[in-house]
Amino acid sequence: MVRGGTGIFRLAAIDLDGTLLRSDGTISARTRDALRTIDAVLVSARGPMGVLEIARPLGISGRAICSNGAFVVDIDSGETVRQRLLETEVALELVHALRERLPGIRFAVEHHDFAHEPGFAAWNWTPPEGTRVADVVDLLADPATKLILRHADHETVAIQDLARELVGERLTVVASGSEAVEVTAAGVNKATAVAELGVPAEHVVAFGDYPNDIPMLTWAGLGVAMGNAHPDVLAIADEVTATNDEDGVAVVLERLAR
Repeated sequence: MVRGGTGIFRLAAIDLDGTLLRSDGTISARTRDALRTIDAVLVSARGPMGVLEIARPLGISGRAICSNGAFVVDIDSGETVRQRLLETEVALELVHALRERLPGIRFAVEHHDFAHEPGFAAWNWTPPEGTRVADVVDLLADPATKLILRHADHETVAIQDLARELVGERLTVVASGSEAVEVTAAGVNKATAVAELGVPAEHVVAFGDYPNDIPMLTWAGLGVAMGNAHPDVLAIADEVTATNDEDGVAVVLERLAR
């Protein structure tokens, strides 16, 4: 529990990329120390594997929220706590419509593991050896919590807007960064997933940098944007801290712990 000037915060809900992680993917000793002052939950667009490889070395236990809120995993055991699966028929409808409107678009899917189509590349990241590669129609024959969209010649906001036009509110579509657009089940977002942990919003401080963090930042008692955040995030935040490379999360947690 940490005490701020206007209330008591029991939980820190923290995005990873662009927020807790520095630009080189590392976490400073200062930030590691600050995390020990409060119960923390990692809330990321990353899938379970990507979140666990960060949470475990930090010594964070309990639950982690993955895939923009579609997947909740127990950090210690790796077991699934909750999942919201994509509705396959609607996801396939979106795939076919996007292929017609944006020839050359590539897809990936995520559940426990990541799988992708031939030619899909994003995040300057090489998937692990043994990653399944197949047409997305075949990949969606298995359960999935997230469909990922990528086109080398179109910006993510344009892809996001088109996908939203095509499916309306039947799926949740967000650009989680400049590399790809991510699609989850209707109603899925980071705020609803954090709320399910049972800590009242007024006792939660949340940190984020990109528009997929906006529901969480506006729901929390204190929503903190990173100094490097997207303009839409800066506009709605209760306060703006230093950048992710300047230990912005630690700056706030240290203040609240006084």
